[in-house]
Amino acid sequence: MTCFRPVYTERGEVRRDHPDRHGGSGMRRVEYGTGRQELLEAAIHVVAAQGLRGLTFRSVATEAGVTHGAVQYHFGSWDNLVAEALGFAVKRSIDTAGLKPAGPGFEDFAGALVASIAADPELQAFQFELTLEARRRAELLPTVAKAYDAYRSAVHEALTASGLSDPALSEIIVVALDGLVFQQTVFGDVERTQKALKMLRTMLSVYAETKSAGL
Repeated sequence: MTCFRPVYTERGEVRRDHPDRHGGSGMRRVEYGTGRQELLEAAIHVVAAQGLRGLTFRSVATEAGVTHGAVQYHFGSWDNLVAEALGFAVKRSIDTAGLKPAGPGFEDFAGALVASIAADPELQAFQFELTLEARRRAELLPTVAKAYDAYRSAVHEALTASGLSDPALSEIIVVALDGLVFQQTVFGDVERTQKALKMLRTMLSVYAETKSAGL
């Protein structure tokens, strides 16, 4: 069955006379669900390429190939767009990093991190751009802080699953991973990230053995 996907006017209203409604050609149509994700991905691309100051409803619409009104309809405000795009980026980053080891020990901790950065560096660049902009725009700090809280929670859960539940240790690992992600995003040196992660896993394994021995 073919489903009609609405096309929006500049006011965010559904166009009833658009040629695509009857199978013609025209601007790409935004579908609920998948369309929203496409707009978030477009926002991420815009910020990664132009910085946060380049992010507007119009720039996202141009990147996604939709109307300005469609973006406004989905998000309502610039702040909502930023918050949802960051939440989307953080969730995807966590889901694709392979933080939680498949089995006991830390041999495959963050096993997919290097590949996930290499596959989509813009996803990381977007987050760093937003983080740096928060230094200049205090209203962004709560949104960025919430993102880092999500990373802390994910890392803490992964370490706790392997017997290391100290929040201070989780904080150290978050900072270390954040630095490695930043370095690979900027310089693209996959081998250096892999070597550093190998050392990090070794340190975690040794620390876990020391803790289990009561030392």
